[in-house]
Amino acid sequence: MKKADIGLIGLGVMGANLALNIAEKGFRVAVFNRTLARTQEFVAEAGPLASNIVACETLEALAGAIERPRPVILMVPAGRAVDEQIAALRPLLDRDDIIIDAGNANFRDTRRRMETLMGDGPRFLGIGVSGGEEGARHGPSIMIGGAQDAYRTVEPILNAIAARYGDEACAAWLGPDGAGHFVKTIHNGIEYADMQMIAEVYGVLRDGHGLAAGDIAPIFAKWNEGRLNSYLIEITAEVLAARDTSTGKPLVDVILDSAGQKGTGRWSAIEAQTLGIPATAIEAAVAARSLSAIKHEREIGEARFGVPAPAADPVDEQRLAILEQALLAGKVVAYAQGFAVMAGASREFGWNLPLGTIARIWRAGCIIRSQFLGEIAAAYDAAPETEDLLLTPAFAALMETTHPHLREVVAQSARAGIAVPALSSALAHFDTFRRARGTANLIQAQRDYFGAHGFERIDRAGTHHGEWVRDV
Repeated sequence: MKKADIGLIGLGVMGANLALNIAEKGFRVAVFNRTLARTQEFVAEAGPLASNIVACETLEALAGAIERPRPVILMVPAGRAVDEQIAALRPLLDRDDIIIDAGNANFRDTRRRMETLMGDGPRFLGIGVSGGEEGARHGPSIMIGGAQDAYRTVEPILNAIAARYGDEACAAWLGPDGAGHFVKTIHNGIEYADMQMIAEVYGVLRDGHGLAAGDIAPIFAKWNEGRLNSYLIEITAEVLAARDTSTGKPLVDVILDSAGQKGTGRWSAIEAQTLGIPATAIEAAVAARSLSAIKHEREIGEARFGVPAPAADPVDEQRLAILEQALLAGKVVAYAQGFAVMAGASREFGWNLPLGTIARIWRAGCIIRSQFLGEIAAAYDAAPETEDLLLTPAFAALMETTHPHLREVVAQSARAGIAVPALSSALAHFDTFRRARGTANLIQAQRDYFGAHGFERIDRAGTHHGEWVRDV
């Protein structure tokens, strides 16, 4: 029997769909799951694709079923499970074989694992896979990090299973060690901000103007035909239009308002802070999810303080246009922050991340795919050393036309008592970014006063201290 081209461990939702994707593209894939019953069930449900699937009952059988050099994809939960699986596989694989962690790993774990395997092998790749269940099955965006020679071995398979934008595969090698997983982390941070801003605009329409979910759905559907065209706007319209079969109510109205998170958004905020790069919209989105989780406290808060009634004025086309432009402005800032964090990490870790390529492989397959990713790619192609997307001609012009609308939405929401933390943070970032002289001079004076930390002057070089007069 012909040996498999690649192995895959972990037949959960993502793993099973990725294996079917591989098989459908004409590659033989050997699969293993911790529970044999799940492996058997998976093969039985694979239909005609089963002919390209080799079911393995043990890891030893998996290793023996793959053509050398043997690539093995891990689709197991991030953390300890990955380390345990690597430890179990390592004695069964040769130095030239490849372990591929395709889960949502912390890039620092990926760097550690790569260093541990260096020398004796097997080789190691950390790849970010975005697109959810549908993407895994029909074509995700794939962000690859690790040794380039290892990537070249599996490049044909990864390109074949990736989403396509025109004739281009949405997969790329982005740099050594943890580069791929870091980029996936920031992708998810941008995703958090994007989703939060969409939810905030939904809140303005629901809580500020009293619109029902079914009335809001066509608004997002219309926006998806314009500059906001994106996967998240598209599915928001569909989600808001969906009905609950058991109650007949809009489905979104019977869902508990407590959002989950698996860690990648939080990691992106932490890494931005560690690098000293502002990513305030992402941080606000992460905090908003944490606030959503304290449902009991929020119920007590509403009972104590109350909430304003929806505005009496109708939502006309002008108001909707303002909300659309505000959401676009917030989205631009969130993407700019995410790309700035990736640029900072690239400098810090010596990755030389191809930011234009990253934007291109996000144009299809991934959750944050949107129409202006092509414009981001073009901006980096024209000026690879761009410090900030907000300074590029296209996005500077866009912010000039949209930031007044963002300001109006944030101001009116504040007056109405409607929380828009990510949109507010995006506006604050923009206003701080465009003011050459801020207020940190006072902070430096305070730090010197109580801690003798020193400060720089605007009129001479060196570190200086103030001659403070203190009451004693």
